[in-house]
Amino acid sequence: MLEFLHICALGTRDFELYPLKETPMTSANLSPIPELYVSYDSAQKLKMEAADLPSWDLTARQVCDLELLMNGGFNPLKGFLGEADYKSVVDDMRLADGQLWPMPITLDVSQDFADSLEAGQDIALRDPEGVILATMTVSDKYTPNKSHEAKQVFGADDSAHPAVNYLHNTAGPVYLGGPVVGIQQPVHYDFRARRDTPNELRAYFRKLGWRRIVAFQTRNPLLLAHQELTFRAA
Repeated sequence: MLEFLHICALGTRDFELYPLKETPMTSANLSPIPELYVSYDSAQKLKMEAADLPSWDLTARQVCDLELLMNGGFNPLKGFLGEADYKSVVDDMRLADGQLWPMPITLDVSQDFADSLEAGQDIALRDPEGVILATMTVSDKYTPNKSHEAKQVFGADDSAHPAVNYLHNTAGPVYLGGPVVGIQQPVHYDFRARRDTPNELRAYFRKLGWRRIVAFQTRNPLLLAHQELTFRAA
């Protein structure tokens, strides 16, 4: 992009704005992103086979993570982080191969479910209504140091922080890592007109001939000051 906004502040990893070095736009910026979905015919066959696999019922948060993995929103990730990638991201904000990745994308599960699995085993990932969305090959099964994760990712191990509270009191004690094979998208009943995938947005940008795209993410509704900063950066 001609201008891009770096949105990860050192330490807290909260979102801030400052310009990076200007670089020319290349076709790769708008080229399709690899997705993790299989073809329709393969998906129907895989869904039948997955019905007999051990399955994990995803939380609403996990459904969101899985959706972004499958539609390329979390590219270059091919699944939930294994232990080596997890530790590298927590400590250095990079995957084990050196690619920048600021926050761990993990599948937290119960101890009992984790104990029932072995490395290399396939599992089905279901939404809260029991629909199989994907399968996953379990490559890693590990117990994270959540206090260390909280300090590194959120800046403090303080349960007053909503994300830290979730980490300690809601998330499961064991993380599973491994590649994901997408069967179908999650079904949403709200904001359907606003749920564009990364590839749908890129196609839209190409259609309009846009060469400069600025993205800004905030935890709160966009305020006028944020809006003005975004407009000026664009």
